[in-house]
Order: sequence, then C-alpha cells, then structure tokens
Amino acid sequence: MTKVLRGHHLLCVHGFQGLGYSPAFVEKMNEIVTDIRNDQLDFQIQVVAAFDEACMACPHRGIEKCEADQNSNEHVLSMDEKVIRHLGIEKEKVYQKSELISLTAEKVKPEDLDDICENCSWLSYGVCKEGMAKLREKYEK
Repeated sequence: MTKVLRGHHLLCVHGFQGLGYSPAFVEKMNEIVTDIRNDQLDFQIQVVAAFDEACMACPHRGIEKCEADQNSNEHVLSMDEKVIRHLGIEKEKVYQKSELISLTAEKVKPEDLDDICENCSWLSYGVCKEGMAKLREKYEK
C-alpha cells in the first residue's frame, strides 16, 4: 500500500489531536495518523506538494486548489516545499514511512515549526511542537 501525503502533512501527523476542518477531515486524518504512528506497520509514502489523501476529505478543497481563503493554496504549497527542503527529500518520490519518520525526528526541532509552519492556524495550539518534541524524544533512545 502506498499512501500519498503532502509535504506539510508529514509534520502534522505528529501533532494531530483530533482537531480539523470538518468531521470527515478529522476522520480521514485520524486514519492516516493511526497508520503513521503504528510502529508495527511500515509502508510506502509518496511525498507531494499537491492534494493528498487528507485533502480529499477537506471542505476547503476546490477542484484544483485549496480554497480556504485567497492565499491558502500558496500558503500550503509553501509549507509543503519548506518541509521537503528541510528534510532533504524529493517531491513525487516514494519513501518508506520508517525512513520519513526517522528523518523528521532527526531534522525537525519543535522551534523549526515557527518558520516551516509560519502562519498556520494550528501552530498556536501548541500540539504540533509538542508532537515534534515527543517524536524526537522517542528517537533519541
């Protein structure tokens, strides 16, 4: 099974606490997060800077772009690109989940989210930085 995830969702999954844009989005994101957090499960993930599986359940998904507001599509694409650059990976390439999680734990500090996720509405909740700190702690051992 190969999942498709946009760049910034590679980080969102670690802080996800059941908040979201709609019940359908929360349900879909929860499915993705459950698989990502399952240490017994490894699978392929194609990393994209475009709609992914979570976006398919989002009420802001337009036909070709995010339509949450007039700047949202550029904003999410910018976050995708920042994550991809920060992790040193390539768009459209397929990676093992375990490799992406290990890279994230190694390369992304909680304070990096201030730049990578700048202006994201979820950043102020603190769950993203908390999730990143827990991930890093888990991989330090």
